[in-house]
Amino acid sequence: MREPTPAASSLPTDPKHATALAIHLLLAFMAGFVAVLVFHQGVRAALVAAGVVEATPYALGPSAVTGVPRVLERAFWGGVWGIVLALILFRVPRRPPSAYWVVALVFGALLPSLFAWFIVAPFKGGPIAAGGDPVRLAVGLLTNGVWGVGTAALYRLLLRVRGHRDSATGAGEVPV
Repeated sequence: MREPTPAASSLPTDPKHATALAIHLLLAFMAGFVAVLVFHQGVRAALVAAGVVEATPYALGPSAVTGVPRVLERAFWGGVWGIVLALILFRVPRRPPSAYWVVALVFGALLPSLFAWFIVAPFKGGPIAAGGDPVRLAVGLLTNGVWGVGTAALYRLLLRVRGHRDSATGAGEVPV
């Protein structure tokens, strides 16, 4: 019989552990979804109020791709990115505790922004990297960075509400 690959052997096989992992991933999705509505769109609203951008926060118009309100589509993708962020945060060293927040900020600022600039925008017929517009690039980094920190905070809160220990201090890891 063939030996399982390291990646396959690290997946939970015990139903109890698989259920715990599924709960963690669901909480991560919820955190990312809500973080879009509260933090990401909140920053966009503040930037509009300050006159920095003209983009409409909480846009309810239908998405060109899915037809659902754009804010809900963004929130859905925030949930998906929240899962990815939680899986990365699980691997963050326990010390220093600030590492959790730094990783959340850097992940949030960079990965969703790069994906939006180089994958989503060309797919939708838009310019790559916001057409090089420094304001649009900065707004993307800022709103997504705040989303990352907000997602990390909500994820920790949801874990605590569920009775899990704090993953940023090394207790309450996903059992894989």
